[in-house]
Amino acid sequence: MRIFFLLFLPFLLFAKPFKVATYNVENIFDATYNGTEYKEYTSKHHWTGRIVNIKLNHTAEVICDLNADILGLQEIENEHVLRALQQKLDEVGCAYRYAAITHKKGVAVQVGLISRFPITSVKEIEVSSASGVRNILEAVVEVQHYPLHLFVNHWKSRSREGWESKRMVYARALQKRLKALPKGVEYIVLGDFNTDYDAALSLERGINDTEGKTGLHHILETTDERSRLFKESALHYTLWGELELDKRWNTKFYGRKGTPDHILLSHAMMDTKGVNYVDGSFGVFRQNYLFTKRGYINRWEYKKGNHTGRGYSDHLPIYALFDTKPYQQSKAVNALLKREVKPIEYLYSVEALSREIVLEDAVVLWKERGNALIKQSVEGRGIFLYGCANRLEEGKRYDLLVRGIKSYNGLKEVTHVYIVKEKASQDLSNYYLTQDDLQKPQAMRQNEFFKDITGVYREGYFYTAGRKIPIYFKKRKQTPPNGAKLKIAYAHLGYYKHLQLVVYSPKDFTVMEK
Repeated sequence: MRIFFLLFLPFLLFAKPFKVATYNVENIFDATYNGTEYKEYTSKHHWTGRIVNIKLNHTAEVICDLNADILGLQEIENEHVLRALQQKLDEVGCAYRYAAITHKKGVAVQVGLISRFPITSVKEIEVSSASGVRNILEAVVEVQHYPLHLFVNHWKSRSREGWESKRMVYARALQKRLKALPKGVEYIVLGDFNTDYDAALSLERGINDTEGKTGLHHILETTDERSRLFKESALHYTLWGELELDKRWNTKFYGRKGTPDHILLSHAMMDTKGVNYVDGSFGVFRQNYLFTKRGYINRWEYKKGNHTGRGYSDHLPIYALFDTKPYQQSKAVNALLKREVKPIEYLYSVEALSREIVLEDAVVLWKERGNALIKQSVEGRGIFLYGCANRLEEGKRYDLLVRGIKSYNGLKEVTHVYIVKEKASQDLSNYYLTQDDLQKPQAMRQNEFFKDITGVYREGYFYTAGRKIPIYFKKRKQTPPNGAKLKIAYAHLGYYKHLQLVVYSPKDFTVMEK
């Protein structure tokens, strides 16, 4: 392994604190074909020397504006490209004197590090001897006379057969090396782990071959709850929890926001000695030019089989500040990290959540696929869970962590919910509203659930107990005939611009003889 730097650059002095960042640059290759490139990055697809230079210019623009003192990089083809990027940064006045990169054979892209502080040693952690599996870069950087270990990662992606077990291999190799470090060594783990910060709560079904376990959370023992780190019930702390909920993302694919990139800290980075994290300094780099007019990430553009020379990357950089002063907790961050226990009624009083809340003793009244309806008490409010209830079971009681809500055409919905604790099964009979309840005040508030009501269907309305209620049948082709007398076994009192009964399945109603 070689450490290289530009000899003609002047030595730079650094003010405190300093910035550490990580950035997946979305594939910088050179213009020389050697057989390991992704097929899209060849001259056949307009990947030429001119396009390479544009890509380097765009990447240098982001790095200059980011202005990190130490920067982990992912998706750099080789040492030659990293040298070219280093040279480009020097040309535009953002010099990085020191750099290092992995040299694993048989992989398309490597991981690297550029630094304004001296890099004193470099190693590569071999994850697997198999081709296509990237090494992890370990570099020791001398920061104001303190040795700081950096571990730069780029784990297996979630596409192209990206099972979680393949990321487990990276996690085990890294954890083995971390456990071999002398006690008290200060280190930062960073890079693209292709794992969301909350994946331990709900690993995607399509990649889950590990019974819900993840390399990031269960092997590296990572948490976004700082209290767990200080209680030594976790080894690493990811900084994503320090942002408000709507800001917790740095990728967006097909509208799905993600947090694949991380900066992980050990307890040694949050004490009174050496280098320490500046509490509350974590952020996502969001310059306007990194977004399109429609609000999408302005990624490098590959259109109709060719590179256009427009855009930057499909990831936004993330960063954090560090100092050689003792670590001090921020009251604002403490307040944001605290999980408050709230009733469902609270969700109707706010349009969005800035921090996560816990709903205790939530009972699942009804569930269909990823949707569900929950209540905490017979007389309390109900709320609809949209697309996030896959792991819940009808008739069970839970403590739930809520991280997202919205109003869809007037219907209050929870969009991100996770199980904190599973409790006993619950008798549901008292939670449903019946024919006798139709005159009660709560009968006509959204997100109630009716059972066994009879009435007449006529022209989009359900006439029952002196009420005229709009009704919507999810299976529209199986809407009953006009004037039919119905017995509805189950119906959700939803809201789409106005209150309406929603019947989800033809099995939930029968047409009665007149």
